[in-house]
Amino acid sequence: MDTPDAFPEPLPGADEAVREERAADDATPERRRLVRCRLCGRPLTGTDSRRAGLGPSCDAKLHPAPPDIRTRRHEVDQDPLPGT
Repeated sequence: MDTPDAFPEPLPGADEAVREERAADDATPERRRLVRCRLCGRPLTGTDSRRAGLGPSCDAKLHPAPPDIRTRRHEVDQDPLPGT
């Protein structure tokens, strides 16, 4: 099943960045390959971000943290327990 690419058009200036990355990769083979965020195109430095392909801010936009359970609690009127 073919799925359309999420970002079919390249980011502005992406061609120059790719050429610079290739030139830098050819010059120093021990250097890590530059990985860019799939959403905003910024370079990723953290290991987890590089694996996910998303920077921390973009990941937070796509996967917001669940609400804290303590914020959903409220006071409830209860009858006293029998025997106390």
